[in-house]
Amino acid sequence: MKPSTLEWVDKAEGDFVIAQMAWRARKAPNYDAACFHTQQCAEKYLKARLEEAGLPIAKTHNLVALLNQILPIEPSWNVLSMDLNILNAYSVAYRYPGISATKADAQDAIKRCRIVRKVIRLTFGLSV
Repeated sequence: MKPSTLEWVDKAEGDFVIAQMAWRARKAPNYDAACFHTQQCAEKYLKARLEEAGLPIAKTHNLVALLNQILPIEPSWNVLSMDLNILNAYSVAYRYPGISATKADAQDAIKRCRIVRKVIRLTFGLSV
């Protein structure tokens, strides 16, 4: 794996850890942050795959657009489409006043992020 790809993976893992911490916190869990960081984790893993393939990395947070860029080299990742589409909404949905994530939202986001993370890490030959 390229060192630059590993940097993306490390950043993605950082978001995954923060998402879990925010969701599991006994005192003052932050479900909004958990949802946001699951989207960020997925985004960085997708960008890691683009980096590894030597493809351009678009300056976008749209997970579906990133997936579409990857599908020619990873067609089996089409199974991630629904999870990525749902995680996509978490990039901004709960970042501003007006609506807050629930514990169930955060739990769903973590579950979907784990699925995406597992598929991508296995592709890279990394443990899950």
